[in-house]
Amino acid sequence: MSAFTLLSFYDTFTDRTQRKVMAKPKHTIPLRAGDRLELEIETQSSSGDGICRHEGYTLFVPGGLVGDRVWAEVTKTTPRFGVMRILERRVDSPYRIAPTCPVFEQCGGCKLQDLKYKKQMEFKVGVVADALKHIAGIDPPAIRSVPAEQVYRYRNRGSFPVQKIRGALRIGFFKQGSHDVVDSDRCDILPDRINETKEWVRELLIKHDISIYDEHRHRGFLRELVIRHSENSGEILLGLITTEGTFPETFLAEVKSSDALNQLHIRGIVQNINPQKTNVIFGNETRVLWGESSLNETLGDLKFRLSLTSFFQVHPQQTVQLYETLRQWAASSTGRILDAYCGAGAISLWLGKSGLRVAGIEESPQAVEDARDNARANKIESCVFLQGTVEEQIKKFTGKREVETLILNPPRKGCSEKVLQAVSKISPEQIIYVSCNPATLARDLTRLKKYRIDDLAVFDLFPQTQHVETAVLLHPTAS
Repeated sequence: MSAFTLLSFYDTFTDRTQRKVMAKPKHTIPLRAGDRLELEIETQSSSGDGICRHEGYTLFVPGGLVGDRVWAEVTKTTPRFGVMRILERRVDSPYRIAPTCPVFEQCGGCKLQDLKYKKQMEFKVGVVADALKHIAGIDPPAIRSVPAEQVYRYRNRGSFPVQKIRGALRIGFFKQGSHDVVDSDRCDILPDRINETKEWVRELLIKHDISIYDEHRHRGFLRELVIRHSENSGEILLGLITTEGTFPETFLAEVKSSDALNQLHIRGIVQNINPQKTNVIFGNETRVLWGESSLNETLGDLKFRLSLTSFFQVHPQQTVQLYETLRQWAASSTGRILDAYCGAGAISLWLGKSGLRVAGIEESPQAVEDARDNARANKIESCVFLQGTVEEQIKKFTGKREVETLILNPPRKGCSEKVLQAVSKISPEQIIYVSCNPATLARDLTRLKKYRIDDLAVFDLFPQTQHVETAVLLHPTAS
């Protein structure tokens, strides 16, 4: 069984189809928690964790790279796999490099920062190929890979959970496999301006003793910071995610009068209210505390207005590479292009600037408003945007033979069964599927049985992390 398939179980991926694919006979567990042994890391799972085997039993080793020889302790066993903790690396992998981040080993973000970049790309291509083979039963054609030129300080948005532990304020990212925040004053995949803005806010939170949310007791006020940045305009949009309530007037007064607003090029500060007991970041209401509710961004020769909650790809340079590939695939379309899960309209407008007719579907009202504003700002009249779920809006096109090219760009959970059923009724002449999750991509391709893969490319929009973006061009199989 492949490393990818095993890890899908390890990550408790709940899709029934996936579970059926992964079914495997149980066998004797040769180890117990607390056992220690020396093993060599043989491969890596889709999460970036190392994998080794002992007497046929699979062991996941967080922090292990292929070629590492480790002295490790078993921390968990199940009938199908175990988990180990590295006590000592006795031989380093030839692909290992020194990570730049001081909290790399604690933080759950950049899991590949200690792996040579060329090997990061090989790993990501392998994850996609493995998912297609073992989940979808597809032997993919040659997979093109598009590595990034900018592998640090590329990410245009940072989301920072906030915690107070024994009186100390923590702002950073969650430790792997937990909801404990690893505090850090910088993240190397974020531009300096985002890191500097976060630290400015930290000082103000401490000075004014702002109440911090406790997710265990569901009490407190400030939950998270979300900071958007445009490398092209230089602007910052600061989002403060809270429960119900307002900030103290003294806090707001100092924020609004601070010289940092100009120094950091902050365009607006907004409060997003999320009173729910949930891991979802954003709530439904956003209030402007100072300045504007959005920032200005450019992508190629297109202008965008982005609010705090609008979806936009996090690596602008690589996004241009991705969108140009999509444009080339869709260039021959003479009929309607349907862009499902369109966000703020970036893909739609990238195609629309060439005169292609595009209808975008997006559930978020704010994102649809942004998309329409973006179309007007760029004087593109060939794009229209529909607000609602893809499940509901796609029905408007069923049976009309109006859609020539369908673009699916769903969230990590992939497309619902209702969406894929509607796709079969529309029967587009080609489908372009853009995915940030190889497992759900592979699962959905098994449901699009009438289509074959004609082109496939892996784009590295997330250097230093295990995440991967894939674009697939599908055409109907010969009847």
